[in-house]
Amino acid sequence: MTDTTTTPPAGAVTGGVRILLRLEGLGLLVLAVMLYASSGLPWLAFAILFLTPDLSFLGYLVGPRAGAVIYNLAHDTLGPLLLVIGGYFLAAHSYVLAVALIWLAHIGFDRALGYGLKYSAGFSFTHLGRIGRNAHREDRPS
Repeated sequence: MTDTTTTPPAGAVTGGVRILLRLEGLGLLVLAVMLYASSGLPWLAFAILFLTPDLSFLGYLVGPRAGAVIYNLAHDTLGPLLLVIGGYFLAAHSYVLAVALIWLAHIGFDRALGYGLKYSAGFSFTHLGRIGRNAHREDRPS
């Protein structure tokens, strides 16, 4: 008999590594908020833009594969990091940096809560493990 209670889903982390990745997310959130606070830019912009990356959920209306790609584009740190680099060379770099910090704060918040990058198997399959009401199931992402 196979012991499925100790076998993690393929591509998902468990145990101490999962905790470490969630703490990294918390650290990213705290750092991004601290840097934003030191920018002197309005908190109203932060409040309005903080949940904007979650509009990527609409990609799931097309299907799970497209949804995962669109969600991951909006929730990977590469996008806001490229924005920071690009903003460095722009005249309005403080506003570009502010958007990047808000975006990074959102990503950190999601990761701290356990919402990872998605697999095409469905929204509940993430690199940080299963999420949702069936999180205990051992289905494997594709």
